[in-house]
Amino acid sequence: MTPRIAFTPGEPAGIGPELAVKLACSERPTPISHAQIVAIADPDLLQQEAARQGKSLQLIAFDADKPAEPTPANSLHIHAVSLAATAQPGRLDPANGAYVLETLRIAAEGCKDSTFDAVVTGPVHKGVINEAGVSFSGHTEYFAQNAGVEKVVMMLAADDLRVALATTHLPLKDVSAAISGDALQQVLTILHRNLREQFRIEHPRIGVCGLNPHAGEGGHLGREEIDTIEPALDTLRALGLNLIGPLPADTLFTPPQLARCDAVLAMYHDQGLPVLKFKGFGRAINITLGLPYIRTSVDHGTALNIAGTSVADTGSLLAAMHQAIELVQLRHI
Repeated sequence: MTPRIAFTPGEPAGIGPELAVKLACSERPTPISHAQIVAIADPDLLQQEAARQGKSLQLIAFDADKPAEPTPANSLHIHAVSLAATAQPGRLDPANGAYVLETLRIAAEGCKDSTFDAVVTGPVHKGVINEAGVSFSGHTEYFAQNAGVEKVVMMLAADDLRVALATTHLPLKDVSAAISGDALQQVLTILHRNLREQFRIEHPRIGVCGLNPHAGEGGHLGREEIDTIEPALDTLRALGLNLIGPLPADTLFTPPQLARCDAVLAMYHDQGLPVLKFKGFGRAINITLGLPYIRTSVDHGTALNIAGTSVADTGSLLAAMHQAIELVQLRHI
């Protein structure tokens, strides 16, 4: 089968349009070259970016009623959405906030009705969407709300390292209160299920970080491990989950311990992601677990400071595309 992948380039003033053109006009490795890539974007924006790069880009009108076929070299299939205002690299314009949200809506609806097999997202700018008068906290929350899903899990991956987060974008002072037994069980259940169903790991091994230094040092450096984390893990172990920990993060993120794990659950954003980005910066990707469809994303932001300079690296986008297509193929085995 030919996977049909929706691609939203994201903020039009950022590096998303540049990445889209580079994806189209550079050699695509397998399996990306065997997929149909449907950019949900303003066609004039992409053609202007191609002209700026001195590249010839063919845009093929997307027809959902036709069987999926691989997107040819130097081309993108296009589901056209019009900008509200002309985009200038590096200059945010709240007038285009609704445009960004419309591209996400089309991708989400298309994934739900099986028009698309997966969605890959470029970087958006949360601030400018909020300035446009729309409350928006991020891709992950948007897709969850659109799908009617109560809880999703953010997992980042780089090479063979997968790191999921028990909490995401919270001030450090709020993390402890957000880690409850029920919340941990919910996150770990979603992580376990997706490792089995999406990644086809029959018996996932999940390493779990403690919250405190030394995983609390037996209660001397905090009691969250004793009062909350360990009871939650014991409950899930009784249901058959293979959980390692809680271990101190500086112990768990070492090669011998990671070799025992298919994924790691970090308690907060900056506990796990610095390690992952050190290992695979430029190749790391974001995967949303718990949605009724496959969604991957680049691991970087809009990079307004380099927009329009042609120096943006496609490494993370290619990795996100590759992972999405691989997950689609695994579903059809």
